[in-house]
Amino acid sequence: MIPRVLSIAGTDPTGGAGIQADLKSIAAGGGYGMAVVTALVAQNTRGVREVHTPPVSFLAAQLDAVSDDVAIDAVKIGMLGTTQVIATVAAWLDRVRPPVVVLDPVMVATSGDRLLDADAEDALRTLCARADLVTPNIPELAILVGEPTAVTWPDVLAQARRLSTRHGVAVLAKGGHLGGADAPDALVTGEQLTQFAGERVATSHTHGTGCSLSSGIAVRRAAGAPWERALDETKRWLTESLRHADELAVGTGHGPVHHFAGLWHRGGLLTRPTPAQVAAQWWTHIGDIRAAIDELPFVRALGDGSLRHDAFTWYLAQDALYLRAYSRVLAQASALAPDAAAQEFWAAGAYRCLAAEAQLHESWVGADEIHSTPPGAATTAYLDHLAASAARGDYAVLVAAVLPCYWIYRDVGERLHAASHPRHPYRAWLDTYADPEFAAATTRAIDIATRAAADAGDALRARMRDAFTASARHEWAFFAAPLAQESADTL
Repeated sequence: MIPRVLSIAGTDPTGGAGIQADLKSIAAGGGYGMAVVTALVAQNTRGVREVHTPPVSFLAAQLDAVSDDVAIDAVKIGMLGTTQVIATVAAWLDRVRPPVVVLDPVMVATSGDRLLDADAEDALRTLCARADLVTPNIPELAILVGEPTAVTWPDVLAQARRLSTRHGVAVLAKGGHLGGADAPDALVTGEQLTQFAGERVATSHTHGTGCSLSSGIAVRRAAGAPWERALDETKRWLTESLRHADELAVGTGHGPVHHFAGLWHRGGLLTRPTPAQVAAQWWTHIGDIRAAIDELPFVRALGDGSLRHDAFTWYLAQDALYLRAYSRVLAQASALAPDAAAQEFWAAGAYRCLAAEAQLHESWVGADEIHSTPPGAATTAYLDHLAASAARGDYAVLVAAVLPCYWIYRDVGERLHAASHPRHPYRAWLDTYADPEFAAATTRAIDIATRAAADAGDALRARMRDAFTASARHEWAFFAAPLAQESADTL
């Protein structure tokens, strides 16, 4: 299930901190983010200008609207601002009791601005006891324990232990405000301590890192990760986001982190098509080839019955040679298939090819004539293309390459069969195009290949379409060859 995570925090109109950062972090962590606004903050990357706090009655209405309707898997709490806001949130937590509560006790922004009223500090300390994890930065940790700001990592850990023991809550001690090349973190639960090494990324764009870290931990914890793993995975994600922060070029001060750097770089931005969309795109893409096949003298003569007999038997001999080799290619597709159903389908197709070749021997062209007929240039080129596709061992590309033999053959055959009549010299052959078993097999082949394309990445899908298009051109050349119209290079 996708974790449903609620952020209760202030806003940032530049999108780098507050609920805007929380929603990005939750989405980047695989969750569905929701937001209840505690304060409207006029800020940018250089600092906070003004804070407007809506009536707490409206805050309560927002909280109830969400929890009355949505099952909440985790709550991340950020900027609260006043004692009245803290009391309203505390009362809601007592009523709803979300399974995971992460409190980022926002008191001081990255810019150094104070974001919490001084008289609300005691109220915020009491709220710590309602959280599962508290994630203060070093200045905020000092305020929560009522001590001077720690200047060494051992002092930070000691303050975190005192806060954890005092309120019975896990504390994330963060070393980001300390100097040096390292930026360690530690998960502190009473006297239990788990430390995490961290690198300091050379960037000034750290706006909203606290918001992003806490909401990132919340979504991973809601997804079932233990606290230690949730923290470790979030740290790795945030480090990557910091490394790419300069790419955003947002603002002239402390810019935001790049929440989606990894997703954009590795996942891409193009929407993956459905199998039906792939089928429509590929079929349209070879529209000029299909039209050219219909205009070939061989196809037109076969349809109207004027085709020379020698041209027809030569075509059948080439078809028999093709089917023998095509059977081996389909057997390779069966061997590479990722599931039993596809394995069985391609194996059955390989068998049908051998059966069709035998039928050609018996009904139209003798075995001796087939064996004595050398493969034409178009036949050899087509089979070389299929053999190369099979030799690469790439199942997706291979099934795209074998598809036109099904799809184009059925498409051409439907029109040729419509031209059949009792006195047609090739009626028996034209009637084979109406085979319902082959029509069903073609539909299945289209489904398998286009599903593989829909599941593939952009680069693989492009290679599949190239293989499909190349086979379509070979189909044209194969139909053109009997009447010596081998000019596929003009397409």
